[in-house]
Amino acid sequence: MNLLSIEHLSKSYSRRQLFDDTSFFLQEGEKVGIIGINGTGKSTLLKIMAGLEETDEGTVTKANHAVIAYLPQHPVFDPERTALDCVLAGHRELSGSESGQAEEGDHQDEAALVTKAKTMLTKLGVSNFDQKSGELSGGQRKRLALVSVLLKEADILLLDEPTNHLDHEMADWLEEQLKQRKEALVMITHDRYFLDSVCNRIVEVDKGKLYSYDTNYAGYLELKAQREEMAQATESKRQNILRTELAWVQRGARARSTKQKARLERYEELKNRKAPETDGQVELGSISTRLGRTTLEARHVEKGYGDRILIHDFSYIFLKNDRVAFIGANGCGKTTLMKLLTGKEQPDSGEIIVGQTVKIGYYAQEVTHMDPNMRVIDYVREVAEFVPTTEGSVSAAKMLERFLFEGSEQYTEIGRLSGGEKQRVLLARALCATKKMMVAPNVLILDEPTNDLDITTLTVLEDYLDHFEGIVIIVSHDRYFLDRTVSRIFAFEEGGHLQQYEGNYSDYLHAKQAKEAAITPSGTDSTVTENASKTINRSNWKDGQTHKKKMTYQEQKDYDTIEREMADLEDLVCRLDEDILKAATDFVRLNELSKQKEEASAKLEEKMERWMYLEEKAARIEAGELEENTENE
Repeated sequence: MNLLSIEHLSKSYSRRQLFDDTSFFLQEGEKVGIIGINGTGKSTLLKIMAGLEETDEGTVTKANHAVIAYLPQHPVFDPERTALDCVLAGHRELSGSESGQAEEGDHQDEAALVTKAKTMLTKLGVSNFDQKSGELSGGQRKRLALVSVLLKEADILLLDEPTNHLDHEMADWLEEQLKQRKEALVMITHDRYFLDSVCNRIVEVDKGKLYSYDTNYAGYLELKAQREEMAQATESKRQNILRTELAWVQRGARARSTKQKARLERYEELKNRKAPETDGQVELGSISTRLGRTTLEARHVEKGYGDRILIHDFSYIFLKNDRVAFIGANGCGKTTLMKLLTGKEQPDSGEIIVGQTVKIGYYAQEVTHMDPNMRVIDYVREVAEFVPTTEGSVSAAKMLERFLFEGSEQYTEIGRLSGGEKQRVLLARALCATKKMMVAPNVLILDEPTNDLDITTLTVLEDYLDHFEGIVIIVSHDRYFLDRTVSRIFAFEEGGHLQQYEGNYSDYLHAKQAKEAAITPSGTDSTVTENASKTINRSNWKDGQTHKKKMTYQEQKDYDTIEREMADLEDLVCRLDEDILKAATDFVRLNELSKQKEEASAKLEEKMERWMYLEEKAARIEAGELEENTENE
């Protein structure tokens, strides 16, 4: 059943057109991920769905019974209200309990709701339920709003960046919550693992249009590549025809017959037809200055506030070309450690040694010094007029072009930018500048660089870090980003201790789970096995490698081939979808294609179930829960 429809949508802000005669439809049970470059209108689209923004043109139709719950990107609460009251406020107003009209049954429902709210808040790291919201951080307020939305009985959940400000365990918890819920879901997130695990449809906002892909994020990547290849092939064909027609026009036609006039009209139509636009990219020529023998070193560093110890006896020498991440729960001290490394704060004891050749580029999580009245180009020129790159020095204006700020957009006031666009400007300064006239950094310290950045920018940032010749230190909750960029992880543990793990995030999680399994009696907790299965699944998704397990002969045979078979079936379903669209008026052909798609979808579902079983068994074998098989299946 169709819950929400937006038809012929057009919407502009100032001189920027966000949407140009495009449409969106939402069915029951769909879980849709909205992606696109920052500033293209993703948050505006959610606000239009929620009824908080009007369209310039087009119609929005919502099913009569459909109830919408909306999580804004930056929620606002009464600063005098407690955390628990903020979460329950909307529910109490609906039930009438605040006006004293609640009956006995309502009180029972209220008690159950309060218990559920407290449980969710605790899961998301909010334990002081009576603390005023005005005393909370922006991330904590976002989590209050998330709990408030999850508590509502709604038909449609609209979530704008729900994973921002969540640590890894919180993100895992939310992921499972959303996978289990039956409501239709539309969310904006840059978390690619989250998109891949939760969503069954991806909608891309691209140059004023909405492109829908009935698949998760991994499938979207493949289908988008196919769409762009088809568009380029069509453009190549148009150019070939245009050259032929141009040659005919240049020869001149003595007689103007009807046929010749038609050729002239065809030439004009081809000439005026727009070529497919390609995505701009954040292109960075990676450059760094030389690092000497002494780099960056922490020696027995201690740091705390009051009676709370954040960092206890931390020592580490950062090596040339190190790729190190620091992870842990919110508030554990990660940002404090970054400030210690940059000299913005001093340790209680111990010391931070910075080599003479070290040039630090620092991307801070919290930025408060962006003047909203300053123009983008002036903000970059504050630190540099010219930027050294592998292609030579480029102007600040040219650098902004590489960060997708074209022409007049560079003269836009910072206060008019979206959150993600501001982050893109900040990233340019951090990666390319350490002081006036530009000395290229050789140590990058990136504190939550993935918050509010679109996936396009993230992928190019990842590629930049691959080629950066220097030390990279990262704080991030983005699991995919960590898998992609780091080779060593320090995890904050109780008492301010930092435990070192080799490898990326998936390697860390696997080692941590194996460690927990070794000290946890068998059968007491299934979380380790479930998380191990999830980790192996993600690792396979990322690099396409197969993990060999000790299974029966048939299981191993299936395990080696099943992902390829699933991919073939997914391709078949996609091709059948395209054929169904083309055969919309041929009812005989349409019926035949629909049956073929139904059969292919059923086979795919069977393969998925088999694959899930094999992945689960592989994880259990890896964790040492199953003995090596002694007989064939």
